[in-house]
Order: sequence, then structure tokens, then C-alpha cells
Amino acid sequence: MSVVRPFDAMMLSRLFRCKSLDQQAAETIAPQFQLKPALGPVHLLLLGVGAVIGAGIFSSIVAAVAGGTDQAGAGPAIILSFVVSAIACGFAGLCYAEFAAMVPVSGLAYSYAYVTLGELVAWIIGWDLILEYAVGNIAVAISWSGYFQELLRGFGLHRPLWLGVDFRSALQAAR
Repeated sequence: MSVVRPFDAMMLSRLFRCKSLDQQAAETIAPQFQLKPALGPVHLLLLGVGAVIGAGIFSSIVAAVAGGTDQAGAGPAIILSFVVSAIACGFAGLCYAEFAAMVPVSGLAYSYAYVTLGELVAWIIGWDLILEYAVGNIAVAISWSGYFQELLRGFGLHRPLWLGVDFRSALQAAR
């Protein structure tokens, strides 16, 4: 029969244990952990095309500025939000540059957090990055769905709206 120990300092220290930079770099040199290039020129070209087309989500800015029948538009205030966003993106870029300079291994934010803040914080950051990419992909998927529906309408094909948007939006559009 095993004895369940209460949460103690030993368990807490394991949550915040850190790897040394040398240990982190040594693990990436080991052959079983090395990253191998998987993308060729065609893949990179398609990735670029996808990014350009996916950037069409920014066309929703027109709706934000002009507004709609049920909401007021942002108007010129949208310019201020772009300036604030650009400053925040610049600081984020500087942070990532510092991460890359301090911990020159793949994994960037996760690896940096593991070396400096510990395993628990790195785990949280890893899941945060997964959620960040998921939300970004949702926005691109919604944009692509709109493009595809317009393409079908251009050919005279009409499919149910609920196949391209969420059910609540389809109900609102049907009313």
C-alpha cells in the first residue's frame, strides 16, 4: 500500500527546476533530438501564398471602421489602435530576438522559460502558444470560409449558411 504524501517543498522544487543552458544545448546536439529540415522550396512557396491569402482576415478592418446596421463604427480611432498594436508587436519582436540570442536552441519561448523560470512556467507557456496558434487558425479558417462561400455564389451555387459559419450567425442571417 502506497502512502500519499502531502504537498511538500520537494514537490514544489520539482515544479520550478531549471535546466542549465549547457544541458539544454547539449540535448539538441544529440542525434535523436536534432531537427531535420522538412520543408522544401515548394512547401515554403505554398506557406508564403497561404500567409498572403490568410492575411485577408485583415479585410475585416473595413467592417470595424465603418460599422454595421447594429453597431457604430470605430472611425479614425482604428488608426490609434494600429499604432498601439505596432508598438506592442515591436516589443514582442525585441523579446523574441533576446530569447534567440540568450538561448540559441529551437523552441524559443518554451526553451527560454525552461532555462530561466522552470518546468512549470515552461509548460504553461507551451500550452499558451498552442492556444495562440489555435485562435489564429480559427480566424484564418473563418476568412477562408467566407472566400469559399463567395466563390460558390459567383458560380451560382448556394449551400446552407450553417455549413460555413456558426449556427448562431446562420440563424441571425436567416432572420
